[in-house]
Amino acid sequence: MSLDRDAERLRLEQISLDSWYAQGPSGIAVTYCTKVFARHWRGGRCLELGPAEGLMTEALVAAFEHVELVEGSQSFVDDLARRFPQAEVHCALFEEFEPQTTFDTIILGHVLEHVEHPRELLARARGWLAPGGAIYAAVPNARSIHRQAAVLLSLLQTEHSLNEMDVHHGHRRVYDPETLRADVLGAGLRISVFGGYWLKPVSNAQIEAQWSAEMLEAFMALGERYPDTAAEIYVIATA
Repeated sequence: MSLDRDAERLRLEQISLDSWYAQGPSGIAVTYCTKVFARHWRGGRCLELGPAEGLMTEALVAAFEHVELVEGSQSFVDDLARRFPQAEVHCALFEEFEPQTTFDTIILGHVLEHVEHPRELLARARGWLAPGGAIYAAVPNARSIHRQAAVLLSLLQTEHSLNEMDVHHGHRRVYDPETLRADVLGAGLRISVFGGYWLKPVSNAQIEAQWSAEMLEAFMALGERYPDTAAEIYVIATA
């Protein structure tokens, strides 16, 4: 399937000019995802696709001997190269990236909801795995409690509809547990771990206005008990 690469680069650059991923509860969620993934990291060579502001990258460069980053926004790339000189930073679309080595750990944190052809990307990433390596992918969950409530309140037409934050971030879809598993398995991967984090009953704005840091941390952990309705879901998959 073809991709208008010039249009995609422009789209990513525009998104990066006002990215919200590092702000408020969203930034805390990335940090929590990092802790979840760290339980399963393997080997010494890591590839991170779509690091954006580099919230997870800080932990990766501390944990792995060799780290490569692939980011489509030149603005993000310039900042990442300045902050993480120990990493190899590539300004490239995922669809055109050609690594020169294989990796034990490949991170796709909030990537699959952005790309035009997620199953094709997963299949490409499968070919970049070293023997025994794994892919770690996290995405927002359509079945999150706050999305289900939004449908009942007529704020969303369906759980899979794109909300204001989805549109701002340039999301192309909202996954649920079944569609995430289908794309991973359809790419020829095997799922070794499926999970979730962040039981989220209300919006980010309401959380920022009313919740303490301790409350947010507790609800992040609660989501691990109820992954099907957590705000974020993830898989760890092998070839």
